[in-house]
Amino acid sequence: MKILITNDDGVHAQGIIQLARQVSEDAEVFVVAPRTEQSGISGAMTFLRPLFPVKLGGIRDSRDNDIPGYSVDGTPVDCVKLALFDLCPWKPDMVISGINGGLNAGVNVSHSGTVGAALVGAALGVKSFAISVEYTQEADDYRRAAKIGWPLIQKLAQVPTPNRTVININLPTVALDGNAEVVSVPVETAPMAHKFSKGMDPKDRPYYWATCEPEPEPHDVETDAAALLAGKISVSAINSDLNFAEAQALIAEQLPAARP
Repeated sequence: MKILITNDDGVHAQGIIQLARQVSEDAEVFVVAPRTEQSGISGAMTFLRPLFPVKLGGIRDSRDNDIPGYSVDGTPVDCVKLALFDLCPWKPDMVISGINGGLNAGVNVSHSGTVGAALVGAALGVKSFAISVEYTQEADDYRRAAKIGWPLIQKLAQVPTPNRTVININLPTVALDGNAEVVSVPVETAPMAHKFSKGMDPKDRPYYWATCEPEPEPHDVETDAAALLAGKISVSAINSDLNFAEAQALIAEQLPAARP
């Protein structure tokens, strides 16, 4: 099996390092990831300047040189597209984006660079996964998340999902002991984490800093956000199909009939 791994935390983040090392025990791995952190950048692409891939293990990216691949001075989506069409030495069987430092659940998936990278992989016809863990700075936490997440990905890879589908996996830190329940749950769609903290910088300029508040309101149906709060590992299917047949039909009813 051949696996392309990317992320939005940057090529030297512990999440991608530990994931690549774990996956490489069972599969051939190639990493193409941003040179610097690109969190919250969703599906952004670079159009107004060239991109400069740097081979891992070279002078500029000598750390972690046991991981074959490239760093790219661009976005996660740039990395996946470059990998699939130019940099990767083979066509991957799977794209895995992560392990992200910080959960990508609820409406936050809409601006996640981790999920954005997986969505473009799926749109280009490759089975794609996004995996995140509750924020931590400990390398061992990412190692444990990789040991739990990779077997789960292998199992879920057998599911015949529709085209353009991404399987989004989130692990709370309390689940890293390996005993947490894994649940298939829908993505929380209620507004969450939309508040800002306001302050003044040293030059007396007002600023607004995004926070993680508020948490979502309780639902009758368990969602990914609720499952994570309960200490469970959430698995959600996300699809990037841009067509909405029901709304399209309603629009068509309001348009004049086409003339012959």
